[in-house]
Amino acid sequence: MASTNDLKNGMVLKLEGGQLWSVVEFQHVKPGKGPAFVRTKLKNVLSGKVVDKTFNAGVKVETATVDKRDMQFSYMDGEYFVFMDMETYDQLHVDKKAVGNAANFLIEGFTATVAQHEGEVLFVELPAAVELVIQETEPGVQGDRSTGGTKPAILETGHQINVPLFITTGEKIKVDTRTSDYLGRVTS
Repeated sequence: MASTNDLKNGMVLKLEGGQLWSVVEFQHVKPGKGPAFVRTKLKNVLSGKVVDKTFNAGVKVETATVDKRDMQFSYMDGEYFVFMDMETYDQLHVDKKAVGNAANFLIEGFTATVAQHEGEVLFVELPAAVELVIQETEPGVQGDRSTGGTKPAILETGHQINVPLFITTGEKIKVDTRTSDYLGRVTS
């Protein structure tokens, strides 16, 4: 248990029948008259739904212990992603649903944060940006380079994103894992 005065971003709360909610942001408010309260933005850990919730200041809320570990993605085993704990070398089979959009950017050897609660995998989190190779894209047309247009490109993971016209097949680029946006070329 924790008090609403102790809330921090990233803290996971157990509310409404055992559902897990992560604190996205919070604000302590002390109005001119009336009691103080805490305004929060909470994200459902499993569904990703974001809601606004207000608590009275000092109210006790139940916290959930979420174990976050950096694990290395090893391979696909049917419908499961297999991750390896780099300290214990234990392998963990993670369902596609728990991996979510991170599946679009996972290749063998990538390190991801795997969050578990009571032995159940809640979600897999990647760094904000990853470096991937363009597997296939159409060549840019001469003269189009100054327009700032984009074209579709398929990454080595099979995920399709839009890239600037000057990008060619085989180039390594940086991609935002939250929005699938092209961030720039990677120069080695």
